[in-house]
Amino acid sequence: MQTNTNGVHPKLAQQQLKPPSRMTLKGVIRGKLQQPIRVVLYGVEGIGKSTFGANAPNTIFLGAEDGTSQLDVARFPKPENLPDVYEAIRELATGEHDFKTLVVDTLDWLEPIIWAFICERDKQENIEAYGYGKGYQAALDEWRKVLAALERLRQLKGMHIILIAHSWVKPFKNPTGDDFDRYEMKLHAKAAGLVKEWADAVLFANYETYAKKDEKTKRVRGVDTGARLLFTERRAAWDAKNRYGLPESLPLSWADFEAGVTTGAVAAPEDLRAEIQRKAKELGADTEKKVLETLEKAGTDPSKLALINNRLNALLAEKEQH
Repeated sequence: MQTNTNGVHPKLAQQQLKPPSRMTLKGVIRGKLQQPIRVVLYGVEGIGKSTFGANAPNTIFLGAEDGTSQLDVARFPKPENLPDVYEAIRELATGEHDFKTLVVDTLDWLEPIIWAFICERDKQENIEAYGYGKGYQAALDEWRKVLAALERLRQLKGMHIILIAHSWVKPFKNPTGDDFDRYEMKLHAKAAGLVKEWADAVLFANYETYAKKDEKTKRVRGVDTGARLLFTERRAAWDAKNRYGLPESLPLSWADFEAGVTTGAVAAPEDLRAEIQRKAKELGADTEKKVLETLEKAGTDPSKLALINNRLNALLAEKEQH
């Protein structure tokens, strides 16, 4: 049997040099892991997406300045190209600072910057010049690098990452029935799919609306309560998801979202019911009576209680304006 100069068989020596395995039963981790949040928030114009990000802990914004011009927030200079974007993320990942949240505002601002970068790199006139679908695939590779840079920042500094996007209404080809329109992120479908897969929560922001039929004309019209909501689960009309066990809708605010992530509910049902009762009393006896009847039916369902609370917020805001 051959041995090396130390008198040890080569295979045995190789085994001795091999690092110990990390995948052992002693290394098993149990329970929930508290990780920085990765969230995508998209929705209609002017609903308060940037404000949502601004209210997260110690926020700094990266992107165009249009959405935050009226907000008292920290922001990087507006990037002129994709290397500027990478440099800003790298600065946060390697530098000393007290920021806790990075908000990219917006993804549909970032997308043409990615397109311009790869077109210049590949000497293509525009994204379509690559040939059918090839430009968007090339852009997808760069999107992966952006997300990898954000993930590195998240792991190194423990920062929350909030990606904001506008929405648009696009036709949906329904394989099981008639086609219909739905809200989607204002991105190319491949990029949107990649971003949604990366995120722990994809939230759709919209005003609370419901259909009301006129008994005389029999016409149906949409009624807006003024409440601004986050929708956390996929529906026919929009995409959404969450890994936190959130109720299907909650108020559009970082505080309510963070409370839901931490506890799995917007607030303790008893506390929310007491808050609803207090607000109903401010609106007068007639409104209070109707609210209490609705409250009885809602029980302790956090989603239903959140909706009632939002309606009352809208009514109180309207009352203050008059």
